[in-house]
Amino acid sequence: MSDHPHSDSTRDNGSAQDDTATPDTAQPAFLQTLAVQPPLDIAPGFASFSPPTHRGSTVVFRNLAELRAHGDKSTTYWRYGLHATPTSEALCQHLAQIEGARHTLLLPSGLAAISLVYFGTVKAGDDVLVPDNVYGPNRDHAEWLARDFGITVRYYDPMIGAGIAALIHPNTKLIWMESPGSVTMEVADTEAIVAAAKARGVLTAIDNTWSAGVYFRPFDKGIDISVQALTKYQSGGSDVLMGAVLTADSALDARLKRARMLMGWGVSADDCYLVLRSLPSLPVRLAAHDRAAREVAEWLAQRPEVARVLHPALPDCPGHAFWRRDFSGASGLFAIILHERYSRAQVDAFVEALRLFAIGWSWGGARSLAVPYHVQTMRPQGTWPPAGWQHAGELVRLYIGLEDTRDLIADLRAAMETRLAG
Repeated sequence: MSDHPHSDSTRDNGSAQDDTATPDTAQPAFLQTLAVQPPLDIAPGFASFSPPTHRGSTVVFRNLAELRAHGDKSTTYWRYGLHATPTSEALCQHLAQIEGARHTLLLPSGLAAISLVYFGTVKAGDDVLVPDNVYGPNRDHAEWLARDFGITVRYYDPMIGAGIAALIHPNTKLIWMESPGSVTMEVADTEAIVAAAKARGVLTAIDNTWSAGVYFRPFDKGIDISVQALTKYQSGGSDVLMGAVLTADSALDARLKRARMLMGWGVSADDCYLVLRSLPSLPVRLAAHDRAAREVAEWLAQRPEVARVLHPALPDCPGHAFWRRDFSGASGLFAIILHERYSRAQVDAFVEALRLFAIGWSWGGARSLAVPYHVQTMRPQGTWPPAGWQHAGELVRLYIGLEDTRDLIADLRAAMETRLAG
């Protein structure tokens, strides 16, 4: 225990406490008060590579004038722990720098980030355009808004490009993009979509989780809002749920920030710390996932069981030319279309025969994953499969983790030869 229990804390007027104060008023005299307000004397000067984790709901002000100055419309940071702490602010700034944004808002999940974009930008009577390849929970959210909140939602072919101009109505306020699509992997012509939107004053938002904000720079393309599921690559450990909404425009950020405050969304300081801890290795991990996924995808492209490989870096993927134009790398997530001769039961058996690929949602961690999808039931607008595709059967989405690709390929070969024989 320190021999000097009195710290040089400041009072409301900013002056140091008087060291000549009588002992019974300078520190608590009773154990219960000491338990709540211990007079600590922590030596300064501690430094490490780890960012400090600031946990707290109550933010303490030096005086009432300061408290009143930090009203709910104040632009100052420290008002209440739900809205921001030094730990969450460190994460916000780090993410913005990676993706080329100016502002970041943190949410409890990727879906919460999507929800914030909706509730922060549209109201009853407005119209929203959503790509038909959109992440399933985004579609569910849009349908909920259309059913219960008086918002019109229309779906468009993700490869529409400049043709989206014909779909924009006077009340269209938001156009979503997802590029690549998180299941069917189409890469959109975002430049053409953004140009059409800007010509009519319509906001654009993109789910940019596949690239983690590293391989695709949305704000360089004029996109207004980027959504990230930090649950995935930014976390990298399959153990954190968090999302982010990033913007380059201060007025738009203020609008979204106000909506987030009214909805009561916040994030844990401990979760922020876990993501911060993973960010320094993000480019290295992404590069490893990219190399491994391309190797596995190229091997699969030679297999007779596979009708098509949907990897944006390979020519068979719709929008491959846009990927080459707009992206600086690829992710570990892609899909394969198995030959139409295999039934859904056979495809399920193939997935369950894999030993190194776990079965589960999400991705972005070290472990490889496999999930089968019956895409026709997910695309009611009839944009699947694309015209001219031969022998297209069931889809399996693969996430390539950090295992040795020789083991992963051997696992895929064994499952194909035992479950998809003939």
